[in-house]
Amino acid sequence: MSSEAADLAHRLARDAEAVCRYYLSNGRRQGRYWLVGDVANTPGRSLFVRLRGPDSGKGAAGKWTDAATAEHGDLLDLIAMNRGLDRMRDVCDEARLFLSLPRPKPKGRQLSPAPTGSPESARRLFAMAQPISGTIAETYLRRRGIMAVHGFSALRFHPRCYYRPDHDAPTETWPALIAAVTDVAGTITGAHRTWLDPSSRGKAPVDTPRRAMGHLLGNGVRFGIAHDVMAAGEGIETMLSLRSALPTMPLVAALSANHLAALLFPVTLRRLYVAQDRDPAGDAVTATLTERARAAGVEPIALSPTLGDFNEDLMRRGIDDLRAALRVQLVPEDVARFMIATEEADMRA
Repeated sequence: MSSEAADLAHRLARDAEAVCRYYLSNGRRQGRYWLVGDVANTPGRSLFVRLRGPDSGKGAAGKWTDAATAEHGDLLDLIAMNRGLDRMRDVCDEARLFLSLPRPKPKGRQLSPAPTGSPESARRLFAMAQPISGTIAETYLRRRGIMAVHGFSALRFHPRCYYRPDHDAPTETWPALIAAVTDVAGTITGAHRTWLDPSSRGKAPVDTPRRAMGHLLGNGVRFGIAHDVMAAGEGIETMLSLRSALPTMPLVAALSANHLAALLFPVTLRRLYVAQDRDPAGDAVTATLTERARAAGVEPIALSPTLGDFNEDLMRRGIDDLRAALRVQLVPEDVARFMIATEEADMRA
């Protein structure tokens, strides 16, 4: 271990409980240990982190062991595995971010940083974020009526995501919901950020609380893998609202009307549901996407909300009314496939 990494590991160990509360928020303290399911923050008790002890040697603070897998290490190892980082430089950057330490001065030739707004920059941002479970991102979605928020690999949370009001303004940091933008093959091409207010659980009080970066045209935020049937719409909250009623239907949020109009289809797609917003832009993009789908041999079907959009329907009318409104708009075989099967499973549960 380099001297820099050793110093960071030592600093982390001195505040081991804060590290655990941040990266392993689903765990809990028991005596001198923090107990959790695994390094991915799964609830449970098989991984334990020593919170107090000597600075080094046997029983040192910050050392951890997973009794289920026999994995072990220090808090730098834990951060690397928790965040999916495989380069020590990225792990040290994440540790310095947690400890609020500046970057060290470069020594010799350094690799260039990823260009701002590039797909590589988006991939790095997404890799640095954490699962949304137990975060204010989860609370934000629940306040939008979206209760089923777990199991979405496309969504993560960043507690201190950079925000710059304009090019000449100083950089701010706000917590943010991070969504991965992917192509039809599942490769991350961009990221979408929704900055959040840490006190109100709504969006942050900034001029543009939503921004996307990377290559967006033709791509989108995907929930589920599409084969023959999928639904596509503009906003993340809109599509997650549909997901509440149709949890097994693959969905794509294209993030804007223009990007929705240019969405690329999987080669296996046979039917496309277009979740339209009730506004002129929504009408225009539905017409464009319908024309493109027909030209590609895909059956297009518009899904219309009762109010302004499907998230407004969910919040103001409730999940039962949303399901009833969708039921009459779906093809009968898709009602059986994506709705009745889910309802029967809920009744058995």
